[in-house]
Amino acid sequence: MQDSYGRNITCLRLSVTELCNLRCRYCMPEEGICKRRHEEMLTQEEMVLAAEAAAALGITKIRITGGEPLVKKNILVICEHIAAVPGIQELCLTTNGTLLPPLAQSLRASGVQRINISLDTLQPEKYAALTRKGTFQEAWAGIQSALEAGFSKVKLNAVLIGGYNDDEIRDLAELTLRYPLDVRFIELMPTVGAAAFPPEAYLPAEAVLQALPEAVPQPTDGGVAELYRLPGAMGNIGIIRPVSVSFCGSCNRLRLTADGKLKPCLHSPEEYNLKGLDREGMIAQMRLAIQNKPRQHAPLSQAAPSQAGRSMNRIGG
Repeated sequence: MQDSYGRNITCLRLSVTELCNLRCRYCMPEEGICKRRHEEMLTQEEMVLAAEAAAALGITKIRITGGEPLVKKNILVICEHIAAVPGIQELCLTTNGTLLPPLAQSLRASGVQRINISLDTLQPEKYAALTRKGTFQEAWAGIQSALEAGFSKVKLNAVLIGGYNDDEIRDLAELTLRYPLDVRFIELMPTVGAAAFPPEAYLPAEAVLQALPEAVPQPTDGGVAELYRLPGAMGNIGIIRPVSVSFCGSCNRLRLTADGKLKPCLHSPEEYNLKGLDREGMIAQMRLAIQNKPRQHAPLSQAAPSQAGRSMNRIGG
């Protein structure tokens, strides 16, 4: 389905939980969040209904997110049922990777085709400081298990943070020389929680290209990342600029939160409730959200933070 600006909406990011086993500083408060009552959250059946409603409107790709989706006890069943929805051509999942080793093969068997893993640093001390609860060894084991499971694509997402990991740009990028994966650098967004970072943390993604002058531009794959490749690499380097460059004109996605709120724009407070609706009710609400998807969000900066109204763990990454 097209929105009122002619954009084809083909992707739904579906958050299955707000909870996470880590406490990343740009995503969650250190004390975590108050766990909501079960009846406030989407049920497994409602998640599958939402996937069916999305497919009825032309959405072909669903990305499972959280919080951390792998803390969800029924995550394999959710993935299996959504992968089987007619019209859904691609099922992806985003995770911090720390819980992945015992689940990677089963996730692949349940229909997950692509997987994104968050990895902001290769230094164990930094990883522990940023995530507050995780270890680099756990995350690295998750990456290895994803590569062994045979997903069609494995991507590592590194949030670019000045004064934290800008000295690791080359180290992270050179993972593509040793492994068949992509590494994507994402500008830190001034969302709830992340706005507490100092001004120097908001580093434009141009710093990646300055650190990797030999990187060669690659054709786009239809996503929001600008693609480059180091000579001899097995995977691409992606640059995602949500702060310094607006890509709203090509935005093709909706986000559904774990408590059933459909967000037509990540950085807008506008939400449409799907919780408690049947399939036809969900289709009607999704159609309304697509029709009312804004042309673009307001420019982002530390002085003008996101208007999302939620921390990233409550939106869906």
